[in-house]
Amino acid sequence: MHCLSPCVCTLLGWESPLGKDGEWLQFVKFANIEEDTPSYHRSYDFFVSRFSEMCHSSHDDLEIRTKIRMSGIKGLQGVVRKTVNDELQANIWDPQHMDKIVPSLLFNLQHVEEAESRSPSPLQATEKEKESPTELAERCLRELLGRAAYGNIKNAITPVLIHLDNHSLWEPKIFATRCFRIIMYSIQPQHSHLVIQQLLGHLDANSKSAATVRAGIVEVLSEAAVIAASGSVGPTVLEVFNTLLRQLRLSIDYALTGSYNCITGVSSKIIKEHEERMFQEAVIKTIGSFASTLPTYQQSEVMAFIMNKVPLPSTQQSIEAGKAGENRNRLTQIMLLKSLLQVSVGFQCSNMLTALPSAFLDRLLSAALMEDAEIRLFVLEILISFIDRHDNRQKFSTISTISDISVLKLKVEKCSRQDSVFMKKHSQQLFRHIYLICKEESNIQAHYEALYSMLVLISIELANEEVVVDLIRLVLAVQEIAQINEDNLTAYNRCALFALGAAYLNLISQLITVPTFCQHIHEVIQMRQKEAPYLLPEDVFVEKPRLSKSLDRLGPEVFFWQSKISEVLGGSGYNADRLSTPYVPQLTDEDRLSKRKSIGETISLQVEVESRNSPEREQRAPAEEITYETLKKAIVDSVAVEEQERERRRQVVEKFQKAPFEEIAAHCGARATLLQSKLNQIFEITIRPPPSPSGTITAAYGQPQNHSIPVYEMKFPDLCVY
Repeated sequence: MHCLSPCVCTLLGWESPLGKDGEWLQFVKFANIEEDTPSYHRSYDFFVSRFSEMCHSSHDDLEIRTKIRMSGIKGLQGVVRKTVNDELQANIWDPQHMDKIVPSLLFNLQHVEEAESRSPSPLQATEKEKESPTELAERCLRELLGRAAYGNIKNAITPVLIHLDNHSLWEPKIFATRCFRIIMYSIQPQHSHLVIQQLLGHLDANSKSAATVRAGIVEVLSEAAVIAASGSVGPTVLEVFNTLLRQLRLSIDYALTGSYNCITGVSSKIIKEHEERMFQEAVIKTIGSFASTLPTYQQSEVMAFIMNKVPLPSTQQSIEAGKAGENRNRLTQIMLLKSLLQVSVGFQCSNMLTALPSAFLDRLLSAALMEDAEIRLFVLEILISFIDRHDNRQKFSTISTISDISVLKLKVEKCSRQDSVFMKKHSQQLFRHIYLICKEESNIQAHYEALYSMLVLISIELANEEVVVDLIRLVLAVQEIAQINEDNLTAYNRCALFALGAAYLNLISQLITVPTFCQHIHEVIQMRQKEAPYLLPEDVFVEKPRLSKSLDRLGPEVFFWQSKISEVLGGSGYNADRLSTPYVPQLTDEDRLSKRKSIGETISLQVEVESRNSPEREQRAPAEEITYETLKKAIVDSVAVEEQERERRRQVVEKFQKAPFEEIAAHCGARATLLQSKLNQIFEITIRPPPSPSGTITAAYGQPQNHSIPVYEMKFPDLCVY
């Protein structure tokens, strides 16, 4: 009979802390016996308590203390093996048992003794003697977690979280990270999301704990997400990110108010801003780690979810007023965009229509028009991470007028049909925002490097012939911004725009390989090297840029001429008419709703007005004089027309929703009859033209003109008829 009761403790010699080694092995042997007939009256509560006590032994003698602890760990291991598969026994996974077993194992994991073996030589020691309480505790913990079923994970993980809280082990985070690595690698993979959800709940429970504690929990979350298999976050993916973003927003409030109670402002704890900033960076890193484990379609959902939480100045989303509200909005915008950038960096999608849906792109580009330079830079970096699908960005991170781009080893592929559709739909929207960002005075070198990368990546990844033409027009318009300087840009901004245009045109001319185009670009760059080196990136985008204040007295030979480019590219099959048309960004509703600047400041309506600073003023036709009243009337009239059209559509919809069927049928019938009569007239004119007696029509000045013969009267050779 294999019955065991508390009195066996005395029989085995456990009245002393250690007992005899030969008697101790009896329980281990008993635990490994496979029983055919289960026992209904066996209890292990005493053994769990006794073995847990032995695991915490603090005997003065190191060797005896080590043996006692190892005996306790082996005893717990035996209890687990004996009870975990016995459905008739008291459930070992109950909190009353787990609250003793798990902390006992963690205690031995936490305390690593310096001298774990007193053997005279490691070579003479057996494998059993080499084993330490730490190694044995880790093996026992792995075995325990590996046996945990779906419903037992929570009871096994909760004592771990409590132990880390009670012993302040989140702040160094080394031990906490080690524990959860053991946990994630030990449990069954399909249960990984349960651990992550418990960590998220624990993070919420510690919302008002010190930033170092919250940062430790978030770091452990990040590690767990990396270990977890793809898609292991579970069905509530957005809830995970919602929790992290909520903690991010709370941290911003804590840093601004200096209190964990944002309503009353009363807090007994001192909040350190740098610690909150460290926590925010940890949250952003964790968001990226989580997103990297998700499939592509879920990453798209997560990015849309994050973007929808970014506060933007629009009619749909209110912005907090006041100085405090502005600071909170700005910090929230920056942190959310940084989170979005973390997700987009690991995002791989070959179809840009899927990667950048219209609603997402509209909100993202709205942030590009904000005054804050840091926010604009984040938007550019996010767009670059989406477009750069072949890792080309690092190959031209430095802006330069390189003479041979083949050394860059750029990976260029033909624009796919989906990408062509995307550019046809969104190219003007992208170009417009690039143009407006170029006009910002607060731009620094990082902005111009991002703009250059953006232009080049569009040329490599998304460009067909039409897109290339529009990009060249856009860069020439940017050159005109710096040349005319209606926005009163600084000398650095103007030189940077000139240098940006030179670098891009130098690269695109080598990509499309039209010799006359390359020659014109090369000649202008050479002239700038001699006469105006401060218009080239090698002199501008350096630590100490060399600038010039005499930018208004530059000769025409240092500019790229639109007429010349149109001529050389038009002769190679490009659309010369489109190339010769100056780029003009369109006015949109976004500008009318913008609160950061007036319409006149937000967008420049490029009209063909004579300018003494333009190098092509001799070649431009005189344009109609544009006055303030003309512009005002044009804007007001367009708004009125839009309002009338919107009202007409509303009336039509209302009529079809509320009018009787007979009235609608009569109305449609009358419209159909009218349409049919018009079509009959058109067919009569086109198919049956009036015959001419001589077969020809005498045109002006007595010149005979052949009349077109209807198709049905034409005679075709037999071989041409299918």
